[in-house]
Amino acid sequence: MKRNPVAWAFVLPALTVIGLFFVVPVLAGLALSLTDFDLYALASLDNLRFVGLENYHHVLTRPLFWQALGNTAYFVVLGVPLSIVLSLGCAVLLQSKLARFKPLFRTALFAPVVTTLVAVAVVWRYLFHVRYGWINQLLGHVGIAPIDWLGDPQWSMPAIIVFAAWKNFGGNMIIFIAALQAVPEDLYEAARLDGANAWRQFWHVTLPMLGPTLLMVSILTIAGYFQLFAEPYVMTQGGPLQSTVSVLYLMYEEGFRWWNLGAASAVAFVLFVIIVAVTRGLMLLAQRQEAA
Repeated sequence: MKRNPVAWAFVLPALTVIGLFFVVPVLAGLALSLTDFDLYALASLDNLRFVGLENYHHVLTRPLFWQALGNTAYFVVLGVPLSIVLSLGCAVLLQSKLARFKPLFRTALFAPVVTTLVAVAVVWRYLFHVRYGWINQLLGHVGIAPIDWLGDPQWSMPAIIVFAAWKNFGGNMIIFIAALQAVPEDLYEAARLDGANAWRQFWHVTLPMLGPTLLMVSILTIAGYFQLFAEPYVMTQGGPLQSTVSVLYLMYEEGFRWWNLGAASAVAFVLFVIIVAVTRGLMLLAQRQEAA
């Protein structure tokens, strides 16, 4: 700080905001997870007790938590690749020289990202309706019987995954378009001179040049998909048979339905540790591949 006082003067406002609105709430949540903070403690802090790791033990030994974690993992494992493939495919198509009306399509495909999630979730809930939904009506035209998308435990999570992929792929698409515009055209010309077709150009030129962008998009998408909440809250309320209960949805129920705020904070920190571990694993894997 003595060597660079001017630099610290510029950084200090941002650090202050981060400290007040991120570090302090995180520390407060961590402290809360070590207590039995509930509705009685809201009435009087005299009812607050320090319970140590009891909340974490309760969470980790609760079958519903592991079911919620399994549902969340299922959503992440299927939803993240689907979202990334959709966004990358649309970015490549829009960046192609054959594409027309590029600004129009970019705006249209990005529009779901900026729409209110709850509003479009209500619309998709009607689209998935077993009798009047357009999806089942389209399936009926090809001879497929109506599917109870949101009422059948087998189909409820896939339906939410499709909706989430449609809602979120536009943001990653814009990132991929920016990365594709930075790829030198000389590389494609050299590949064409070597006889590479469009697929080989994509596999040997486009993907390697998009490596850092793919890593960043994967980390951001995984972190976002682990925080699944609004989709099941609006579309299924965690059902049927708790097949769409996510970790964040469980945290909401513990904290704002049953007012077990200490247990809810413990759920939040367990999820935080899982996200950090997964993203750190991705970064280590990427570093090993680069070293190889």
